[in-house]
Amino acid sequence: MVDVGSIAGAIGDKIGAFFSSIGGLLQATHLPEQIKSVDVAGLFSNPWFLIPFIAFVGYMIYKQNFRDLFVVCLFMGLWYISGTHYMQTLVIGDQVQINKVLPLLFGGAVVVGLVIYLYFGRSD
Repeated sequence: MVDVGSIAGAIGDKIGAFFSSIGGLLQATHLPEQIKSVDVAGLFSNPWFLIPFIAFVGYMIYKQNFRDLFVVCLFMGLWYISGTHYMQTLVIGDQVQINKVLPLLFGGAVVVGLVIYLYFGRSD
């Protein structure tokens, strides 16, 4: 007989090792700290970022690919919102502020619903 438990355990170990290697890479490169310390005003005044970004937006408008442009704007908005004071005060000490988490949860559900509608709900 096939021992399903040992097979599932082996698969779980491999998946855990895979995700722990990704976590180790993120810790080694200090990626979360780098994202937190980005200077937005400096980024959008840097021509090495600004010229390709404007070219990307212009190309998306030229190709009339507003769906992907909207998703990029959503990601930029998420990046901006994640650095606000509101997001920094979601957890105070060891307590989760549920009155601040629920609006965020429902807003995220609306955004996910919009993305699902854009990609699967309407035809081009």
